[in-house]
Amino acid sequence: MISRDIRRKFGQNYLSDPAIIFEMGQAISPQTNSNFFEIGPGMGALTNTLNQDGISIKAIDIDQNNIDYLSKHFKGPAKFEFFQGDILSTPLNFLEDKRYRVVGNLPYNISTQIILKFIDWNNVIEDMHFLVQKEVAEKINGTVGTKNWGKLSIKLSAFFNTEILFDVPPESFDIKPKVNSSFIRLSPKKNVIDVSTKNNLFKIIDMSFSSRRKNIKNNLKKANLDWDTLEINQNLRPEEVSLENYLKIAKQYQE
Repeated sequence: MISRDIRRKFGQNYLSDPAIIFEMGQAISPQTNSNFFEIGPGMGALTNTLNQDGISIKAIDIDQNNIDYLSKHFKGPAKFEFFQGDILSTPLNFLEDKRYRVVGNLPYNISTQIILKFIDWNNVIEDMHFLVQKEVAEKINGTVGTKNWGKLSIKLSAFFNTEILFDVPPESFDIKPKVNSSFIRLSPKKNVIDVSTKNNLFKIIDMSFSSRRKNIKNNLKKANLDWDTLEINQNLRPEEVSLENYLKIAKQYQE
């Protein structure tokens, strides 16, 4: 297992509270024939809650020592495949082979990057359950008109329904993080957005939040939009614009 100093650098805090681990397992609710992809299993605390007959678990960890440990200690009844790798650079094409449920106690320093990566696979994923920093969970679950309605929440809301299930205190980990955590669920939406609309949407969102103080029209000056056709209040600030209206803008936008 990686040293504690390096684990801190990688944002690896392993769960140690059996009550919290049990509650996470209950929230995930593994079913016979479920196929799980786990990110950062560590020493297998969450993995163990999924270890049931008829279940398949594929798991990636950056630490080869953890992979060796997990491979020795998890022989069944679930079917296991553990492999070493960096989740941010590992191809995820295998997700197309089965209907996967994605789970993980995510490294806090790269949690948003990990979650955003799965947008490209939302049409083949059954659901996702992640343990993340509470502040990140609130940004993911932001609603229009609030401070948490920003680039992250809008991008994710185009592809997923999001939900904060419960909070997890620092005392639930072997190395206590300096922040509170939250366990979240993301469920893919059925209305899949095509690639060109997605790319335009993300560009519009990024441009819109270049300055929260300015209204939406000022932030999107370079987009050359026909605001009369859009029928959107030009004086709204970016956090006051709904996903529906961001999509309307994205469909009109052309570089």
